[in-house]
Amino acid sequence: MYSFGTGILLGTRTDIPNATPVNFGLVQEVTIEETATIKELHGQYQRAIVEARGTIKTTGKAKVARISGLAFAHLFYGVTPTSGQVATAFAEAGNIPAAPPYTFSVTNSGEFADDNGVVYMASGLPLVKVASSPDVGQYSVAAGAYSFNLADAGKAVLVSYTYLLGGVGHKFSVTNQLLGTTPTFQAQFYTTFQGQAVSLKLNNCTSNKLSFKTKLEDFVMPEFDFSCFADAAGNVMTWSFGEVS
Repeated sequence: MYSFGTGILLGTRTDIPNATPVNFGLVQEVTIEETATIKELHGQYQRAIVEARGTIKTTGKAKVARISGLAFAHLFYGVTPTSGQVATAFAEAGNIPAAPPYTFSVTNSGEFADDNGVVYMASGLPLVKVASSPDVGQYSVAAGAYSFNLADAGKAVLVSYTYLLGGVGHKFSVTNQLLGTTPTFQAQFYTTFQGQAVSLKLNNCTSNKLSFKTKLEDFVMPEFDFSCFADAAGNVMTWSFGEVS
């Protein structure tokens, strides 16, 4: 039989009850590797006279093209996302009032979270943030209201900030957990070609690496690295093939 393409890869947490399966997300590559240690017994000759296989390490890697917050949260961090998101407004245009007070509020001031800087629109030069009473070339911010000095009155600026957006998307926070905290999941791989299927069930896995890399003129393709081990019944994996060959 032959196989073509990447197939699909699903993960279901095994460390919590009634977990919902999560698609890793439009996988581009899936790699499963089995690596065994070999112990050799030598006599007075160059070649070993007997070999024995010791421990076996099963590892996997999945490169995905669809960014899935559910996969990040459940399969790597072991947390549950909540509704809403932290959105970013980058280089939002604003004009410093020509008359006092020299303050204006950004579009999403009611949901304001964090300031990410102000630059002059004309020159691109950044203003310096201060706690209060800004001088020329400075600004202060409180609850999404940006204040400036008289000398900057009437000038156009670009403001960047984050704000909380409820009811759209989801988010999760990562905390500093105790050593030994280990989210685990079951992985199910499946691919088919010319009516013949190959499937692999990995009973217990834990992800040891999550990569998120951006690149100019290319799609973001996060990568999950994971290792596999036996479940409570001693089962590690099940291979299944659509053809006896």
